[in-house]
Amino acid sequence: MDQVTAAQVILRWNLQKGVVVIPGTGNPDHIKENLDLFGFALGADDMDRMNALDRNEKHDWY
Repeated sequence: MDQVTAAQVILRWNLQKGVVVIPGTGNPDHIKENLDLFGFALGADDMDRMNALDRNEKHDWY
């Protein structure tokens, strides 16, 4: 996998969980970064590890 940012991993993790994400930024570099979410996927092991971090907290955005 090419280098990706932490923000991309978090956005991709949410997308793969079926969460609709609407990132907002006015920074052109961040906009391009956000569009690159579809150039990679997280493997099952990565998803399992990230899901294990879930503390069952609910937030306003989901």
